[in-house]
Amino acid sequence: MSKIEVDTIAPQSGTTVTLGESGDSINVTPGAIKDSSGNVIISKSGTTVTLGASGDTVSVASGATLEGAGLTWQSDIKTSAFTAVAGEGYWINTTSAAITVTLPASASVGDTIEFTDYTRTWSTNGITLNTNSLNYQGNTSPNPIYNISGQHIRIVYSGATQGWIPTVDDSVSLETPQNYDIDFLVVAGGGSGSDGNSGGGGGGGMRTSTQNADAGVTITCTVGAGAAGQSSGDGLQGGSSSISGTGLTTITSAGGGYAGNGGTTGGDGGSGGGSGYNGPGAGSGNTPATTPSQGANGSSGSGNAPPAYGSGGGGGGGASGVTPSTGTSSAAAPGGDGTQSSITGTATYYAGGGGGAADNTTAASGVGGQGGGGNGGRGELDTYCDATANTGGGGGGHFAAPTRGGNGGSGVVILSVPTSSYSGTTTGSPTITTSGSNTIIKFTGTGSYTT
Repeated sequence: MSKIEVDTIAPQSGTTVTLGESGDSINVTPGAIKDSSGNVIISKSGTTVTLGASGDTVSVASGATLEGAGLTWQSDIKTSAFTAVAGEGYWINTTSAAITVTLPASASVGDTIEFTDYTRTWSTNGITLNTNSLNYQGNTSPNPIYNISGQHIRIVYSGATQGWIPTVDDSVSLETPQNYDIDFLVVAGGGSGSDGNSGGGGGGGMRTSTQNADAGVTITCTVGAGAAGQSSGDGLQGGSSSISGTGLTTITSAGGGYAGNGGTTGGDGGSGGGSGYNGPGAGSGNTPATTPSQGANGSSGSGNAPPAYGSGGGGGGGASGVTPSTGTSSAAAPGGDGTQSSITGTATYYAGGGGGAADNTTAASGVGGQGGGGNGGRGELDTYCDATANTGGGGGGHFAAPTRGGNGGSGVVILSVPTSSYSGTTTGSPTITTSGSNTIIKFTGTGSYTT
């Protein structure tokens, strides 16, 4: 296609329209410039330049100017290195990688080239202009780099001394942000049990949220670890889980409370830990407090003296919000049930409490709550009463050394986004599935998703 380079269309005077100013030269390659409908706009035959086709009327408002005339925007989107040509404009997509653009090896005064951030990704992967030995703003090095999202650049060749000079190098705000709703499930790590008439560990805090996120936001997903089961003393609190990102309300779920041992009280947390068999109370759930609640309190043990007591302590609370029953002389306290979520497309329990330990083999140990809670042990028979990984379940209690209480289950963070809006940009190797019209992003370790 032909090109014409014009600085100014002068005011119309009568029936005369002047291209350029006095002393300007106008170069038009023989042929015709046509609009998208095939109508002739400018043509040249010999030394004659014609505006429009035979019979056309050309109207120019008084004082009108035409800037950048003759610049031809290329239809192929640039995704890799290329050499630019004067008089052309380029859409540059750096989604996959940074791109180097080589400028022409020779240039004439007034040569113009334009570049635009096609996908608003230059802040992640910028473009480098290889000056090809010509000056750029008076220097041949270093090669200029442009790395602002939405940036548009127009460069004009001014001559050998200053070379290429940017006349436009601004960034353009995104006027059509593509935001969409994301559903979140945030489950913290469960608390652990211990050895020595221990209660059960509390289930990790469980919180849900639906939030609207703008495109280009990186959502950091932190997954709390389950607490390690202990061979003496109290258990440990689980690790917290969270999601955060620009423009989002940060959601943090607290780790499950630790199990009490013998005569001690369970710890506070997302759900409270169960007390030891003779503990004075139990751990509190929903600590720190949120609305709605993250989980339930733990329960207390039987308080009976041997050989009559049957529980090493209370059960750990679960996300259901219902405090588990107290241990009795014939049965250890069960763990509290967790709560179901269908964010993955399948109803699944999370954050069940750990069961309390039974002192002897004839008493019933506490059953772990639905949602991965570990069962309590009986006497010295049952060992390692661990919760299920990535459920936030609390670890079960155990009775006597040399074993240990159950480990708490690690937490999980799950996002559900419309598949039509799913970017595919993640870190941390989450599991990606689909459910209906949504894409499910399941983090079992810390990572991120960029909208």
